Formats: sequence, structure tokens, C-alpha cells
Amino acid sequence: MDLEALDAALAGTAFCRAAGGRVLHFEEISSTNTYLVEQAQQDAAAGTVCVADRQTAGRGRGGHAWHSEAGAGLYVSALLRPELSVSHALKISLAAGLAVQTTLEQSCGFHVDLRWPNDIVVPQPGAFSKKMGGLLTETGVSVEGQLRYAVIGIGLNLNHIEMPAEIAASATSARMITGRSVRREEVLVSLLHALSQEMILLVQDPEEILRRFTSKSGWALGKRVKVDEDEGYTGVTDGLDERGFLRVRLANGAIRTPRHGGVREVGPE
Repeated sequence: MDLEALDAALAGTAFCRAAGGRVLHFEEISSTNTYLVEQAQQDAAAGTVCVADRQTAGRGRGGHAWHSEAGAGLYVSALLRPELSVSHALKISLAAGLAVQTTLEQSCGFHVDLRWPNDIVVPQPGAFSKKMGGLLTETGVSVEGQLRYAVIGIGLNLNHIEMPAEIAASATSARMITGRSVRREEVLVSLLHALSQEMILLVQDPEEILRRFTSKSGWALGKRVKVDEDEGYTGVTDGLDERGFLRVRLANGAIRTPRHGGVREVGPE
């Protein structure tokens, strides 16, 4: 990364300027989220950003590994200290997803969708979507039930020319879609601008995030999905509940809300 250009651009972002944070760049790190959670627990300032050229132990939701090719993707974590109760924790991930969607559509010029709760996917005509990125939000909570911190980790496949064989059928990158490379610095600056705006809106009106995610995600309503939780079940998505959990309507009309299991699309019956 061009660190001088990056520092100059980020210094003017509302995210860093208002929060008083700083940008920490690593050529290699085990996990930007692991590092920043440790910093959060040691009272690092809100607005601190950790970005790496490569992760050796990148993590996704549920402990899944994240493929972090050196210099090809954007691997970044941001520290927030929002004045929100823990009941709004999931909405932080939803708001971050909206920020990523806005950034990629403006920076890369193609539509990306949001697979609840934290996947950035690219729709494929006549086929299942391919994953282009993901989010992992980790929080600390006070004894009063307020959020002490939230660390948002974002991994985006940008300049990958190809994917490893084991994920080639289900993953893609901006370069594989458009045929051209993108400047990671520019994407990062745009992302932090968008993230700043989404977090302001979230604190002002947490319920509005639910409405906006539902309208922006092709997965929130009417998508036939398989939920890999408990015994596994299939249903049709039916919006979000008041905390941001996905509602899935079963064939018998019952509503279930996935808590830990992955959600994936399935074909029609």
C-alpha cells in the first residue's frame, strides 16, 4: 500500500477525525480483528483502524478461516465505541454490510448483495451467488449491558486473479468480475467514509438500519434458504426481527430465527 497517500486520505475521513483514532498498517499479521480486540481491551481510541497486506490466521464468523492472499485483498478492522446497548450489537454488522455494499458499488461499478448476517456476495445469473467478502464483528459488554467496544473486521477479495481450488466454485473477486485491478487505498478510504455515516445513522435510529438492510438485501425477504443449525431446516426468509435476526418461515407457517448456523440459498422445490 502507498502509506503516505493512505495516511493523508484517511486523516480527513470523518471516521478517524471525529474519533481521534489512528491507522495501523502491517505487512503481515495473524488477524486484524484479534489484534484490534486486544487493543480495545487496553483502551485504544475509538476510530483506530488496523489494515494488513496479508493475514496468516484471518477469521470469519463461526471460526471459519478466511483466505488472505498477500496484497490482493483488503483486510481491515475498525474499532468503535458506540453508545448502544448490547441488544443492538447485531445491527452493527448489518450497518457495516450496508457500508461495504455502498463502497463496492461506487468503487467497482457492479452490484453486490448482502447475505445475512455478514457475507458480501455477487449474484450469478442462473446460478448461486459467489462470495466476495465477509464481516466479523466482535464486542465487549459492560456490566450494565452497554457496548464497551465493537471491532468490525472486513475482508474483501479485490485483486485476486483466481481463487484456490477448494473455494473456486463459490468465491470471486472484483478483478475476476471486471477484468481490471482496483486501488486498495481508495477502497479503504471510501469504506471508512461510508462506515462513519452508517454508524452515525445507527446510533441515531437503530430501527432504521433494519428497514434499510431489508430493502437493500436480496436475502432478507422471499429467498429460499437452508439453515445449517440444529438439525438443519429449509424455509423462506421473512424479514428481520427487532434485534436484527433473520426470520425464516417454514412450510408449516412457523417462524424460526437462526442464531449461530450458516444460511445458504437453495433452489426451488
